[in-house]
Amino acid sequence: MAAVHMTEGNITKPLISYSIPLILGNLFQLTYNAVDSIIVGRFIGKDALAAVGTANPVMNITILGISGICIGSSVLMSEFFGAGEEANIKKEMATTAVFGLYFSLAVAVLGIFISRPLLKLLRVPEEILGIASLYLCIVFLGTPFTYFYNAIAAALKSIGDSKTPLKFLAFASVLNGVLDIILIGIFRLGIVCSALTTVVAEGVSAALCIHYVYRNIPLLRLDRKEFSIDPAFLSKTLRYGTVTALQQACQPIGKLLIQGSVNTMGINAIASYNAATRIDDYACLPEQSISHGITTFTAQNRGAKKHKRIIKGFATGLTLEFTYWILICAVTWLLKRPFMQLFVTSDETEVIALGCSYLSLMAVFYIFPGFTNGFQGFFRGMGHMKMTLLGTFIQTSLRVISVYILVPRIGIDGIAFACAVGWSAMLLVEIPYFFHCKRSIHD
Repeated sequence: MAAVHMTEGNITKPLISYSIPLILGNLFQLTYNAVDSIIVGRFIGKDALAAVGTANPVMNITILGISGICIGSSVLMSEFFGAGEEANIKKEMATTAVFGLYFSLAVAVLGIFISRPLLKLLRVPEEILGIASLYLCIVFLGTPFTYFYNAIAAALKSIGDSKTPLKFLAFASVLNGVLDIILIGIFRLGIVCSALTTVVAEGVSAALCIHYVYRNIPLLRLDRKEFSIDPAFLSKTLRYGTVTALQQACQPIGKLLIQGSVNTMGINAIASYNAATRIDDYACLPEQSISHGITTFTAQNRGAKKHKRIIKGFATGLTLEFTYWILICAVTWLLKRPFMQLFVTSDETEVIALGCSYLSLMAVFYIFPGFTNGFQGFFRGMGHMKMTLLGTFIQTSLRVISVYILVPRIGIDGIAFACAVGWSAMLLVEIPYFFHCKRSIHD
């Protein structure tokens, strides 16, 4: 697919056409773990489901940290693309690739060593600690694959191509599901195979992305001599990327702390919460994808110095966020029970009931992350990474504090109310800062 300029013409159409593949791609990415959870829960049992659930927040920190660095790089590349600076795009691509190789290998090795101690620190019940730590160690091995897929996908998205990464991720997701069904559902080989199929799928998606770029995208293709780190570009990438990575990691760190509270409530609560939060992830991902569309649109137009178009694009993005919330609120409310029954058998009545109660509240509260994500996308595109970190930190901190106050009193429904508290506070910070940015754009 050819590069897409968002600096001219209609605003709504490119935002929608860019966001839809991102939505589908992110849904496929979530499917890796969701399929594991569904098959593990139904064919191995709730203990295994709880084990996967306690391990995944740890891995999510790694994935979102990696994604943060890649997003930081993508913002720079979008800006270069909008300004027509093709040589700088290649330099940024090379810097991100070489740095990422060393970074992802270090994370993989470290992750293997800290898996069990970290899970013990999170108060994972002893009866599932062994299988949870084994699952996590294996998944950590796929960290380099995760990095390179995200890095190349971010580069393609920076030039307006959000469809190609989707194709490869879709293939890998289907592969993951098929392998899970065969190895676990049919041959009953256990939780180790669940982790291995995820790693294999990640490797396939990374390999397909690399192959495509070298065959079809000269703008992103690197010769052997170009594989080097440019210190100036690395400095700016880390300045953007580190802040973004910290911002991306805030939420899963918060989830880890919340998981620690849930882990004291027993296996039923753990299994229910982790099934319900899988549904949360699916519900909120389109909001995040629209946010990434706003980021790319804003960064390209900032590079082209089309400031009035930036504000019009942001307003369009918020309209899309609100429209999506109406849809997802209705779907979640109506289908919460069938959704929960995907993860456990129908005789697990307590697990299903707890999850349904939680989702009834969250269906209404999904409006908050829709708007917070919209503002975050705008700030990233403007290069105001510190603001995205501040907003997320406030949201996460208040959410965790509220959880530890509410959960002992009202159970996992307290987590839903805690989310609403955190998101509301985040908006109270973001809205005034947006108007500050708007004034500076027009000055």
